[in-house]
Order: sequence, then structure tokens, then C-alpha cells
Amino acid sequence: MLDKDLLCATDLTPAADQAVRAAVLTAERIGAQVTLLHVLMKAERTAEGKDHVLDAMHAQAAKGKGNDRITYKLLEGDFMKVIAEETRHEHSLLVLGTHGPQGIRQKLFGADILKLVRHSAIPALVVQEGTPTDQLLERIVLPVAAHSQIDRLLDLVCALAKAFGSEVHVYHLLRPMEEPSEVLLANKQKMLDRLKGEGVRCIEVNEPSSTFSIGFAEPTIRYAERIGQSCIAIMSSASDEYRYIADAEKERMLANDARIPVLCA
Repeated sequence: MLDKDLLCATDLTPAADQAVRAAVLTAERIGAQVTLLHVLMKAERTAEGKDHVLDAMHAQAAKGKGNDRITYKLLEGDFMKVIAEETRHEHSLLVLGTHGPQGIRQKLFGADILKLVRHSAIPALVVQEGTPTDQLLERIVLPVAAHSQIDRLLDLVCALAKAFGSEVHVYHLLRPMEEPSEVLLANKQKMLDRLKGEGVRCIEVNEPSSTFSIGFAEPTIRYAERIGQSCIAIMSSASDEYRYIADAEKERMLANDARIPVLCA
């Protein structure tokens, strides 16, 4: 599924520096190129402004050690709409840097990050300023979910796990006095069978919840943090089981305080 170039959107901030590095590392593993996209703000739409932006983009490429893999693209318009539309044009993965809910530029890639990955026509990899990239995707935490389109996420995880030699942890949070649904258990088995069938190293993790909270983000983040050099893989849309809390939990996951990268399908 990763047979086209990677699209990396930049707002020229340190969080985007990390996104560029993650995009270049991923491109190296799958033998792809990277399109580095910046959506011009009003003040940047002059000849001088565009030159300044291109200089900054070239500096990001140099820091990301990807000069030979990157092509540059400048577009105008509403950044959310422009990036979402660009994902429909011959790209296989969108790579973004988010500043988190308290980021100084949160209007761009903070509070709107979930909306953006949901409108993307391709899967996304979201990183943060300070996200470690030296062992990117060494381990992938795959939370069990009762999602009807879980195969989309499995396709992405399998492709990247094989490219990076990742170890995938199929993570099931066991809630006190709650029986998991048949759909959730069926998806869990599908995950394990698919990973083993693809030759991906995987570990089944059944972790008892230490609280009665219905949220899933916090224990998943803490588990990924404990095992080190991890990434979390989630569906960007909600499953029927937890639709009423899913948006807040997914936003929390994407802007997690441990700065763990998040794959979204």
C-alpha cells in the first residue's frame, strides 16, 4: 500500500522539523520520495515571501537529512482544505507535526489535528516536537478496537512493521466487571492472525485496568511509554462502541504528553 511518495506538511516550526525527519526515515525504509508541502499564509504570498519560505523548507530538509529525497510544493488557500485535497493526489502516507493542545501555533496543527487526519484520503503519521526519531517505529502499540474497518489499519501497520522490522504489541485493556464484545474479540483475533500471517513479530498484551474510567487513551499512552521507542496505531474515526467519548480520547492520543508518534488510518 506504500507504493507512492510521502506527503509531509510543514508550517516551518520545530514540530514540522520532526515530521520532515520522520518522513525521510520512512521514505528511506520503503524506497520512496517525499513531497514537502507548505500552505502559504497571506503574508507569504509575495515573491519575497515565497523565497523566504523555500529557504526555510530547504533548511528543514537539510536538518532532516533528506535533500536528495525531497521535492517542494507551495500552495495557497485554507491550510486544512489544501492539505486534505493534496492527499488525493498520488501520495501514500501523510506525515504531520503537531504542537499539542497548548502549542503556540495550535490553530495550525494542534487542536485541528484530528479533523485533518480524518479528512485525509491516506493514512497519517503524527509526530511532535521532541518526538525521538532515532528508532522510529521500533515498536508499534496496536490497541484492540471494535471498528468495522480495522483492515485499513492492519494494512498500514503490516506494511510499516515489515519495512522497519517492528515488534507489534496488540494491546487489550481489560476493564473491571466488563465483558468485551464479540466484535472486539473478533477484531483482536483478526489482528493477531493477520500479523502472524504477514510474518510480523507480535506480542499479545492483556492489561487489567487499574481504574474504573471508560477512557482508553491514558492507559495506552502509559503502556507505550513504558516499553520505550514506541508508536501507537489507531483508527482516526470512532467505532460504534465508544463513539460518545472517542473524539476527546483520540485528540488526547494524538497530542500525548509522552510525545509518542501516532499512526492513523
